[in-house]
Amino acid sequence: MDNLADKLKKYRLSKDEYARIESVLGRAPQGVEWALFSALWSEHCSYKSSRVHLKKFAFNSPRVLQAMGENAGVIDIGHGEKVAFKMESHNHPSFIEPYQGAATGVGGILRDIFTMGARPIALANFLCFGRPEAPRMPQLVEGVVAGISGYGNCVGVPTITGQTEFHDSYNNNILVNALAVGLFCEGDPVVTSVAKGNGNYVVYVGAKTGRDGVHGASMASESFASDSESKRPTVQIGDPFFEKLLIESCLDVMKQDLVVAIQDMGAAGLTSSSFEMAAKGGVGFKIHLDRVPLRDTSVGPEEILLSESQERMLLICEPAKFEAVKKVFHHWGLDASVLGEVYDGPEVELYWKGDLICKMDPKILTDNAPVYNRPYQKWAPKKQTAELKAKDLNLIDVLSSVEGTSRRWIYQQYDQRVGAKTARDCDDSVSVQRLPSGRGFGLVLGCRPHVMRVDAQVGGYDSGFYPALELAAKGFRPLAMTDCLNFGNPEKEEIMSEFVAAVEALAETAKILDSPVISGNVSFYNETLNQNITSTPSTGLVGLRESVENIPRSHFTHKGDAIYLWRLPQVELVGDQLGRTPQFKGAIDAQKAARFVDAVRVAVQNPSINSSRVNGKFGLGYTLARMCTETLGAAVDAVAGGFWTERLYEVVLAGPESVMEPLQKAASTCGSELVKIGTVTEGTLQLGPQKHSLNELNKAYNTGWSQNFAQLA
Repeated sequence: MDNLADKLKKYRLSKDEYARIESVLGRAPQGVEWALFSALWSEHCSYKSSRVHLKKFAFNSPRVLQAMGENAGVIDIGHGEKVAFKMESHNHPSFIEPYQGAATGVGGILRDIFTMGARPIALANFLCFGRPEAPRMPQLVEGVVAGISGYGNCVGVPTITGQTEFHDSYNNNILVNALAVGLFCEGDPVVTSVAKGNGNYVVYVGAKTGRDGVHGASMASESFASDSESKRPTVQIGDPFFEKLLIESCLDVMKQDLVVAIQDMGAAGLTSSSFEMAAKGGVGFKIHLDRVPLRDTSVGPEEILLSESQERMLLICEPAKFEAVKKVFHHWGLDASVLGEVYDGPEVELYWKGDLICKMDPKILTDNAPVYNRPYQKWAPKKQTAELKAKDLNLIDVLSSVEGTSRRWIYQQYDQRVGAKTARDCDDSVSVQRLPSGRGFGLVLGCRPHVMRVDAQVGGYDSGFYPALELAAKGFRPLAMTDCLNFGNPEKEEIMSEFVAAVEALAETAKILDSPVISGNVSFYNETLNQNITSTPSTGLVGLRESVENIPRSHFTHKGDAIYLWRLPQVELVGDQLGRTPQFKGAIDAQKAARFVDAVRVAVQNPSINSSRVNGKFGLGYTLARMCTETLGAAVDAVAGGFWTERLYEVVLAGPESVMEPLQKAASTCGSELVKIGTVTEGTLQLGPQKHSLNELNKAYNTGWSQNFAQLA
């Protein structure tokens, strides 16, 4: 029994799961079978605590070509163009080893894109850190940002947008979510991971295998204790230059129609790629593990199966085409080795130096993984109040706080223009790229943790509606989304209740916006020493408009422009920034919110609208301050409800007086309100009786980072 207990601990399996393994096998697991179950039955790979709820995202949309179950989602955007995109977490690895954890998060999400046949065109990231004074936090911030920039810049894909949050709930468990977008031009094939073809070769391509990342999937599926530093060996090591070679070689063989199926060796490495590809195709594999190219010849079969060494893919090709495949990869200096072949099966047979060490139907691992319907409570708002008690904030304090200060220190380290497609980058609230068709492709991230801390259901709605409104405020039609659902321990009822509330709200939002969730990731067990993070369902939304011309700027552009506030009165809230007590009143009407999003999108097509920005955290005062430039400010009269209450939803617009009438008509169509609140001026920002010089505001906003992270500035 002690031996069994030790094995269960090593392979991170529960007693109930062990009993299930014995039941599906008809015997006890043997040899490398322990490693297979450990990896593919981990939370990270099997989604065993979330699968029953992720089905709520499903609905049919004619633009969706590939969705859940593939490496990335793909949508058809017309004009012969398609895009693939996905978002994933690398939270635990980044806390253990920030540079490599973040870098390999970027590398992994890129592989999910080009394994579909799409050329990566954009990267984005959603980051949540703890307080600046928390242990290791400056080093974590520095390492994560350096890892993202070091990998993305070297591989030659622009990082064009992002979101960075700070809160003490992330002190011991930071979030690093990476998103990538790829483009298919007319004629480019969409390639899947469905293996087929009796006698076809199973081919390993890319970099050699080492010990890095062994047990990485199971490590990412458990909470942190006080020994997180000891988990360093489970963090992968990336090489962006190898990744660039892999991108070019993979896209080349796919365009030449040399590939039947292909999959990234991501979480759980060769184990997940081989067993999942075989299961999807209903076929068997014969794989000789001793044929895997190694960096270290002492690596054994279990380590080969579990290694998460980076920049590797598994592909299926016809035997007659292998020499052509090999020629392409050797041209780029990469390995291409036949590990075995596809056969009718359905078992996967693993061999080591001629000996059969495992023979198993892959569906035992993929289809028989445990599915938990964890206990949860039907959601009931906990912080709803009849009257908000919002106190006025000091604008200078807000702009210089770690929550409100400029993130330029972060994004100035990213190459945002490589590839020459970027029309709007991290300086704007929505990033924009020019498509070959001449149209504008918009990308924005969502989820505001302070709204989640107020109410998980409202936060779930907001994770879809807020970024959709940001796209609409620039004239983009939201098309589809990806998500990365970061939560704490799902075995705790209160965490599972937040998860279900947020998922159901986000699913409803996606359906009403006709913006399906086509890909994503669930990251549970984001807790350390029994402290959970803020539940954080981050999202990435993509949108489309007919051109990149006349997109409103996010700052004021013309002195004398009238400033309008377009408001949909539903929810009012004050967050927990700068000592405020989280509370809210009202409820989101999803149908009305969707009509508001569409009305804003149509209205801002008016080329006379020069500026637009969605009102967000802190409230209207902070939004107006961020719209100011070095020379242009605003004079704004008193606003109903004040400057420091946040309302879901509001948009600030600026343009000549002539836009007032069409905006009023648009507002009346969706039950919203439009009022003129001020004028663009020079030199100062006046909020009611308070007046600030622009020099004072810019200094606070642009030096707040160095005040909070003096050693990084």
